[in-house]
Amino acid sequence: MKFKHSRKTFRIRQEDMLKQLREEIVSGEKPAGSYLPSEKTLAEQFGLSNKSVRQVLDILVDERLIEKKPRIGNVVVNRQEQQTITLKLGHHSPILHESELKDLLAAFHKKHPHIHVQDVVLPSGSNPEVLKPYLDHGIIDVMTLNDYEFQNIVETGSGEYLTPLEPRPDIYPFLSEAFTADGRLLAQPFLFSPTILCYNRDHFTENGLPEPDDSWSWDDLFEAAGMLAEKNERIGFYFSYSQRNRCVALLLQHGAAFERDDEGRVKLCGTGLMNGIRFYKDVISNRIPPLPYEQEANFHAEDLLGQGKVSMIITTYLGINHLRKYKVNFEVAPLPGYDHPATHVIAIGLAVNRQSPNLEAARLLVDFLTQYSTQLVIRQKTLSLPAWQAAAEWAGEESIYRPSRFALFRELIPGFRYGGELGLSESEWNVFFKEVFMYWSGLETEESFCRRMEELL
Repeated sequence: MKFKHSRKTFRIRQEDMLKQLREEIVSGEKPAGSYLPSEKTLAEQFGLSNKSVRQVLDILVDERLIEKKPRIGNVVVNRQEQQTITLKLGHHSPILHESELKDLLAAFHKKHPHIHVQDVVLPSGSNPEVLKPYLDHGIIDVMTLNDYEFQNIVETGSGEYLTPLEPRPDIYPFLSEAFTADGRLLAQPFLFSPTILCYNRDHFTENGLPEPDDSWSWDDLFEAAGMLAEKNERIGFYFSYSQRNRCVALLLQHGAAFERDDEGRVKLCGTGLMNGIRFYKDVISNRIPPLPYEQEANFHAEDLLGQGKVSMIITTYLGINHLRKYKVNFEVAPLPGYDHPATHVIAIGLAVNRQSPNLEAARLLVDFLTQYSTQLVIRQKTLSLPAWQAAAEWAGEESIYRPSRFALFRELIPGFRYGGELGLSESEWNVFFKEVFMYWSGLETEESFCRRMEELL
């Protein structure tokens, strides 16, 4: 047992003790009026010194979960005197389907009957100014954040709204890094996904075409798309070109970032990144049809593939959950290669509002949603990728349709890149992505666009 403990770091062992005792108390497993084991027993159980054990117990006292009785021990406080706890979990609407969140929250309530969780849908593309009222007025206790929303919070000095959390060693390290600022983990990784190609296998079979593989170039894709298209019936290739993540995925493939001069101003004219911006313009102008704006037409590229109206799309593991309602024989593959073997990855984390009146219950919810058993439910019941490595890489009997190359993400991990690696702050990115559509729409020359961007950024 001592050898087992020695394999963990001191901080992790302390966190293990804190989480276990907190959950046993909040769940009622250790009833009010009962005493915790002695400090000596706890020290042996968790491989800690008596001093370290007392530090954990002090935290539980501060959280009003236990009371220290001199020369007697540590007694569990009577929580029945407290009101039933209601937590508010803020999230963007797609997460409900992408994680089967309602089922997860029902399981949490079953385990902790005195804690009710209300899910609150946050506005799309929430920035710190939008989120602040939710945090200040206690509208949300816990919220989901993607990596660029987190970057925006940190850049605007709003990181102090979030409660530091302890890293979980079983979660992919590259995900924890995405939610770390100044050495503090401010959101616990929950889900992630690389950007991938998804296609209808039957369309390829009907046309006698080989399916996409790791050797495909963009020219290979465009050639296949032309052969797969059928007038007034279906298109060969499409993606949601107005989505930021699709643009980022293709720009990262060019292996360049926004350059800056000695004064820190962005340089764009004649740079490698401009090659990527030019390539994106060619793709959306000449390689995909001008379908109606998705938000106005109320459809997704994934729905078109599910209905057999498109043969190939750019999407994510999160996105292919839309295909679960269709009977379509789909498969996944890496995006075609370009100059640089980079794959855009998206991370979604769970953050705790530092001003929540129910901090211990909020942390308990985050712990529950990111523990192995819950993460395994996500892996088995959805097509999303949980942050816990062993859950994401689980192999066993499947209960839903899953593409044969589902484990592709493991091959792509060495090339994972976040959008922040393009070198723009969130405020700069918002300016760029708004203005670049003038150039992509053919309403501005490349020279004019470059000069204007360098002035604005």
